[in-house]
Amino acid sequence: MKLKLNRLAIFCLILGFNSVCAQEEIIFEEHFDGDSLNTDIWNYEEGDGCPNLCGWGNNEEQVYNRNYVEVIDGNLVITAVKKDGEYYSGKINSKGNLEFTYGEIEVKAKLAPGTGLWPAIWMLGSDIDTVGWPACGEIDILEYVGREPDMVFTSLHTPASHGETINTKKSYFEDIEEGYHTYKAIWTKDYIEFFVDGNQVYRFTPKAYDDEHYPYRKDFYFLINMAIGGNFGGPEVDDTIFPAKFYVDYIKVKKLN
Repeated sequence: MKLKLNRLAIFCLILGFNSVCAQEEIIFEEHFDGDSLNTDIWNYEEGDGCPNLCGWGNNEEQVYNRNYVEVIDGNLVITAVKKDGEYYSGKINSKGNLEFTYGEIEVKAKLAPGTGLWPAIWMLGSDIDTVGWPACGEIDILEYVGREPDMVFTSLHTPASHGETINTKKSYFEDIEEGYHTYKAIWTKDYIEFFVDGNQVYRFTPKAYDDEHYPYRKDFYFLINMAIGGNFGGPEVDDTIFPAKFYVDYIKVKKLN
C-alpha cells in the first residue's frame, strides 16, 4: 500500500459490570472535508481517452475535466453537463497514492438519475500498466445507469470473464435514486462480497484461484466517475437532465479481522 492512513478505533460494549472491547483498524478514511480535493490521495483524469483509449474503451461520450470535480459541504461532487454541444463530467482515481490489498470498503453516495448517466465507484489492479486490462482485474462496487431506474450493478471483471462478464449482479432497490445509500464490498483472498444498505446482493467465489479467475490477491486503487452514454450508459442521452450531480459523502476502508 503506497499511502497508509491507519488509525485504531476501540469499541466497548458494557454488559453489567464488565465491558467487551473490539478493535477496528481503519486503513483509509475520506470524508471530503475542506473545499478542495486532496491531491495527496486523488488524481484527476481528463480528456476523452484518446489516443490510446478513445471513448474510455466503452464508446462513452463525455470529456473529463477537473472543473467538474468539486468538494462541497463534506461531499465529493461530480457534475455532468452539456456545453456547446459537448458532454463534460469528472473522474478521479487514487493510483500511485492509495493502493491496498483486501479490506472492508464502504461508500456512502447519492446517485445522479437520468437516461444516459453512468455514475460508478470501482477499483482496478495497480499493475494495469504492466499487464493491461482485464488481466489487472476490476471490482465494481457501485454502478448505476439511468436508463434502468431502481437498479444497482455490482460486478467483477477478470481475464476469464470480462466486458459482458458473468460475474455480475443487478439488484432492485426501490427509489435508490432518493437520498444517500451505502455500498460495501468485503474483499478477501478467497471471495468478494457486495452489500447495499447492509443487504447482501452478491458473493463471488471463483472456480479457480489463479490469475485468470481471481486476479484479486494484490494491490488495487479507487476510481470515481460519472460517464455519459456509451456501451453501458447509453445509447441514448436525455439532454434535459443536465446539469446532473453525483455525490459521495465518504469512503472508508477497514482492515479485515
